[in-house]
Amino acid sequence: MGIVAAMSTPPLPDRLVRTLELKTAQAQRDWHSPGVSVGVVRDGSLVWSHHVGSARLSPPKPASDDTQFLIGSVTKTFTAVLVMQLRDEGKLVLEAPLGSWFPDSRHAAVTIRQLLAHSSGLQREPVGHLWESLESPDRDQLIGGLEKAERVLPPHFAFHYSNLAYALLGQVVERLDGGSWERSLSRRILRPLGMSHTALKPGRDHAIGYQVDPFSGRATEEKPFDLKAMAPLGGLWSTVADLARYAAFIADPDPEVLAAESVEEMCRPIIMVDPEGWASGYGLGFGMIRRKDRVLVGHGGAMPGFLTGLQVRRSDKVGAVVSANCGSKAETSVLAADLVEAVLDELPTTAAPWVPEAAHDDLQAILGPWWSEGEELRLEVRAGELWMSVPGNGRLGETRLARETARTFRAVEGRERGEILEVVTGKRGAVEKLYFATYALTRTPLAFAQLKG
Repeated sequence: MGIVAAMSTPPLPDRLVRTLELKTAQAQRDWHSPGVSVGVVRDGSLVWSHHVGSARLSPPKPASDDTQFLIGSVTKTFTAVLVMQLRDEGKLVLEAPLGSWFPDSRHAAVTIRQLLAHSSGLQREPVGHLWESLESPDRDQLIGGLEKAERVLPPHFAFHYSNLAYALLGQVVERLDGGSWERSLSRRILRPLGMSHTALKPGRDHAIGYQVDPFSGRATEEKPFDLKAMAPLGGLWSTVADLARYAAFIADPDPEVLAAESVEEMCRPIIMVDPEGWASGYGLGFGMIRRKDRVLVGHGGAMPGFLTGLQVRRSDKVGAVVSANCGSKAETSVLAADLVEAVLDELPTTAAPWVPEAAHDDLQAILGPWWSEGEELRLEVRAGELWMSVPGNGRLGETRLARETARTFRAVEGRERGEILEVVTGKRGAVEKLYFATYALTRTPLAFAQLKG
């Protein structure tokens, strides 16, 4: 898994490359950003990258695929992956209260799931004026200040972004994994994915961040500062090449890092960011945005002098990363999504060819049409797996089932996920009917009154 050499995937056609270059160049100009660096990933490969402007202004120096940018809150997704790794290892449960580690806190009832999904209602920032003083709390100051922090909303009332929440998750990781958050990150994620240029401290030739005056156009250099205990929410430096590796992992997870099922769980919306428009949501560390019939997952990042966007269309294994060394105006997540869409519009994912199914004698007796509540349901085999569909309902009416016993199947994907399909046989072993989520399924449509007895 992870990023592989770009030559393993066919290069993008010239017309598409020109479109992507134009979008990037226009963005750099519109944003008044000294530099913009972008990359596109497809099927695990960095298939295209581009750099406009300068990573440094004095003297001007262009960026490369290995130039480090401060990626801000994209860091939160790494913290979330660490939490999910610990969950999968049985070291915590997502419903565990913060009081498991901080029993005397007034916020002891806040759960890990709430912290991950920005649904805890905790105030946005740690106590103090971090973004004016640029003095971050250390571990003791963070925990001590927690008692002065407010829970400004009830849990699950609304999406409420909280840097404080992710600083606390970093502390949970440290207490469970032993050692620093940085050490856990390197051992568990960065080294396995080959992200050798991602770290809390950049190398010598990193990009310099700037704040650009909106009227004069003058660029003022921003000085990086030590985030200390706040590092798990936004402290990482990374590159186009490394974030391409990470995007490849999001699209097609390496089970040595995190199980595919757990990444899928992270990428399902738990709370809507915009409850009126339903165009964006947030899961367990990842945000979701809807572009017509496509849903992309990723995260944005902002730190003084830097803005970053990462967006991935998981089902198509296409992603994009955008980094700008300016502190405002740059809509990096929007451009990342635009680049993904441009690739998919020009080069739609080709469906795998259909091949005849092998014999499935154990399923033959239950395949075909069934009826429940006056509605038809169909059982069929696809790529060796049992599927149930409701004709005319598209993807919303589909269910993938996995066998549990000789007479039961479990819905593992889609409609009524988690429910049981039970096969009922007569005295001679012939299938008489099915039960799905306790509802009777029969070969002909029957009224409820006809089912009795």
